[in-house]
Amino acid sequence: MSMLDICVLPGDGIGPEVTDEAVRVLDWFVTKRGVPLRMTRHLFGAASWAAQGTTMPDATWDAIMGADALLFGAVGSLDQTHIPPEERRKGALLRMRKALDVFANLRPVRAWAPLAESSPFKARTVAGADLVFVRELTAGVYFGTPRGIETQADGTRRGVNTHTYTEAEIARAARFAFELARTRRNHVTSVDKANVMEAGRLWRDVVTEVHRADFADVTLEHMLADNCALQLGRAPTRFDVIVTDNLFGDLLSDCAGAINGSLGMLPSAALSAPGPDGRRRALYEPIHGSAPDIAGKGIANPLGAILSAALLLRWTAGRPEEGARLETAVEAALAAGARTADIAMAGEAVLGTRAMAGAVIAALDAGA
Repeated sequence: MSMLDICVLPGDGIGPEVTDEAVRVLDWFVTKRGVPLRMTRHLFGAASWAAQGTTMPDATWDAIMGADALLFGAVGSLDQTHIPPEERRKGALLRMRKALDVFANLRPVRAWAPLAESSPFKARTVAGADLVFVRELTAGVYFGTPRGIETQADGTRRGVNTHTYTEAEIARAARFAFELARTRRNHVTSVDKANVMEAGRLWRDVVTEVHRADFADVTLEHMLADNCALQLGRAPTRFDVIVTDNLFGDLLSDCAGAINGSLGMLPSAALSAPGPDGRRRALYEPIHGSAPDIAGKGIANPLGAILSAALLLRWTAGRPEEGARLETAVEAALAAGARTADIAMAGEAVLGTRAMAGAVIAALDAGA
């Protein structure tokens, strides 16, 4: 396989800390397993603004557009009001997602057996939970227009965001979800608010049409978003693949973080349609955000970033067995008692960011 160019964007807050550890783990696969990755770091976001006076240097944008995949840390900080709005938009994650057309956002959630006590839910409720969100990522309310804050005639302000979907945008997300389900347990739950939203009714109609036309072998159920939030806590093992829009996918996948007790455990992959060569553009990132309150302290959980690297091994490197190897090593490290502060119970020893990654690498070395 030819060398793969990975554009590494550590970003803001805890992004550089957790991304450094994901890169260290991927370096293990380059050195020990011969995975052909060439990783190059680039500045962007608030860190780039501080260093270069722009949130997105031209060289960084060129690297993003030319890369086989992006390994992304986090963007945003507590106070960016000093950065002009046009510069904030220039370095926005939404701009990258749209430009790469990475419409299918995979957010896997599983109940890690060693973390049963870290979940706020009873162990018997979450045991065996293994589900994946397919969040439509390049349309919906985050991209719809008109949008903004306007001053009305009486001097009061009005905020506007527009939730909009085309049939084609819904259909391709649905197809991705059905195809993914065929590789798992053959069950898709489509989540919407068809009871109150016109775009939700279109979502349900199009998903049903795609299912009827090409995926009748896959079980499909429809569920309202508020009920899905309840069921994720009440009976998460009922889910296999959940396909939903941009907003609900954002909210519900964060809710699902409670299954293992921390957003710090959750990875993601954003994927485009296959190109002429059959390969997809891809952006890999933990879903936890920049967490500026703990940035620079060396205590952030790197496992979301490391598990995002496992998705990179599966989807971009085409090495599913290596992705599984890394996930097994994460579980072995957890089973041996490795814990960062966000997943530790009272009285348990707590590791810092680098030591947690070291525990995963030790498990890889041991052949876990």
